[in-house]
Amino acid sequence: MGRKRRAWFQGAKYHITSRGNRKSTLFYDDEDRMKYLSFLKETMVRFPFTLHTFCLMTNHTHLQIETSDTSPTIIMSHLNTKFAKYFNKKYDFTGHVFEKRYGAELLDSLDYEFDVSKYIHLNPLKAGLVDELEDYPWSSYHAYVNGEVTQLVDTKHLLSYFPYPASKHYEEYIKTPLIDLFLLDNGKVVMIPRKEENPCVQK
Repeated sequence: MGRKRRAWFQGAKYHITSRGNRKSTLFYDDEDRMKYLSFLKETMVRFPFTLHTFCLMTNHTHLQIETSDTSPTIIMSHLNTKFAKYFNKKYDFTGHVFEKRYGAELLDSLDYEFDVSKYIHLNPLKAGLVDELEDYPWSSYHAYVNGEVTQLVDTKHLLSYFPYPASKHYEEYIKTPLIDLFLLDNGKVVMIPRKEENPCVQK
């Protein structure tokens, strides 16, 4: 039985994950990470798309993208093939570098876009790679919070919904565990803390 075709249309947005084959390591050193980002940029030039958020973990990657005229299948095939050839040549490996199929979640609402952005940026912290998000250099977090200049990431879309200063409000959103966003009529979001559910009290 053939695989089910993934939904794609011009302008579709996705949360894309790629994992090392059998959860094996993808990045042994910073050179590997830099090479992946260079291939990502090269792929973006060849098959234009917008990268909103990214994070490189040890054995997998997260990309939040907005497509243009090319489906994510073509984009990810090109990107992962380029990196796999580099990886196998550098380490004298053979066989698959990535799992056979990347993961792709269609982001069909603004709420989902915010949730995925937060999830991606929190990955290094939740995995115990760092104690503070500021200490992890291999994500787009610094571009959002510190205004770090990059040719890879477009922060304008998501930051445009936060009131001034947008970067500070975005940082608060990322670092506050229980918080909801509500879109106002003026096109800006307001952050409302969510109350923790009280545990059941036995009588």
